[in-house]
Amino acid sequence: MSVADNRKSMTGTVVSDKMDKTVVVVVERRFSHPKFKKVVKTTQRYKVHDEKNECRPGDLISMSETRPLSKGKRWRLSEIIKKARVEEKVKKK
Repeated sequence: MSVADNRKSMTGTVVSDKMDKTVVVVVERRFSHPKFKKVVKTTQRYKVHDEKNECRPGDLISMSETRPLSKGKRWRLSEIIKKARVEEKVKKK
């Protein structure tokens, strides 16, 4: 078993691509509350390294854990699962 096999991977949605070679991804997690047994949704934001600047807001991506690349960036883009739909703006007269 190699080191790459032990790395975590997650799926999330890109919410920001304003930084160079970095995107912010929201990962949603659902779990049952231990006491009240209600299904609770929590979201967490991760900074992900995007070497080619190919992600856009709304894209569904897969990311994997890597060595620290900066103060807050510890994830690397694995693949873009689904591209966001691009809507063209129509000028009204």
